[in-house]
Amino acid sequence: MPKAITRRSFLAGATAGSASLFIPRGSAAQGRAQMHFTQYHNQTADSSLHKRLTEMWGAVRTETGGKVGADVFALNNNVAGSDPTALKMLMSGEIQFFTLMGGILGAAVPVAEVQQVPFAFRTAPQAHQAMDGPLGAYIVQEMAAKGIHGFSVGAFDNGMRQMTPVAKPIVVPADLAGVKMRVPAGAMFDDMFRTLGCVPVTVNSIDIHAALKSGKVDAQENPLALVDGFKLYEVVKYVSMTNHMWSGFNQMAHLPTWQGLPADVRQVIDRNIAKAVRAQRADQEAANGSLRAELTKRGLIFNDVDQAPFRKQLSGFYKTWKDKLGTKAWALLEQASGTSLT
Repeated sequence: MPKAITRRSFLAGATAGSASLFIPRGSAAQGRAQMHFTQYHNQTADSSLHKRLTEMWGAVRTETGGKVGADVFALNNNVAGSDPTALKMLMSGEIQFFTLMGGILGAAVPVAEVQQVPFAFRTAPQAHQAMDGPLGAYIVQEMAAKGIHGFSVGAFDNGMRQMTPVAKPIVVPADLAGVKMRVPAGAMFDDMFRTLGCVPVTVNSIDIHAALKSGKVDAQENPLALVDGFKLYEVVKYVSMTNHMWSGFNQMAHLPTWQGLPADVRQVIDRNIAKAVRAQRADQEAANGSLRAELTKRGLIFNDVDQAPFRKQLSGFYKTWKDKLGTKAWALLEQASGTSLT
């Protein structure tokens, strides 16, 4: 192990404004890594994301001889306010690593909303290629300007999103009129579903099941793996296979923390994040691909949906968001997706 990875060199390399963030939460002798961090995410403890993040930090600890490690917390450690609050914690350095969907990250890094443009990506693998390419690099560049470090291969997968109503199927845009649709925090989600005639209701991931059961919302939209993982099949009846949006979880670090790490530590973390991302993408694609049959056995009724009427209703939406995101981001999106969206 290179001698550079020591508590002394670590703290010496930290920026003056961030050095206090790196004080270990325990000593190596007590089983703690000398450089010990906190990793949050908003999925369940039995999710592929949690599994791969836990494996990743275990590998980092092994490869650094026990000097670097992290605690991985599922469901954002039950933070009040969930993702938006956890994002603020990351930017302040209260937590050092975090995974977050682009639509919610857009509150701090507006261009990140480009990941959620509806009907842009046809498949999750197509979106992965875009996130690993020029579009993803541009988002990472914009993150840095806001004090967040992004990773060149750092977009974990959530999958293609589907609509799951409680009481009636959704097949054409008219079926969405007046529907109280659960959406995550994020301007694009809100705008999209308003344009389609819904009443968007922001609900944290951990509370979706209760919101559907109580009638606070009439429907929600998420990949099938989330319908399964959060047991939403207990409270919804229908699944509309709209594939209306891809979403992923961007792995991020508090920028001053990242800049204070020795170069060899950054290389170890970078390499293991890329490995974990690729493994988790494969996990999620397999799960989303097999769950239709399993959820049908549990009583859910699936409807295949023609995207064209939904896209037509969003024509004005696309023009608005092209202006908001900027011509560079939009051009990179259209180049990566092979789709003209205006």
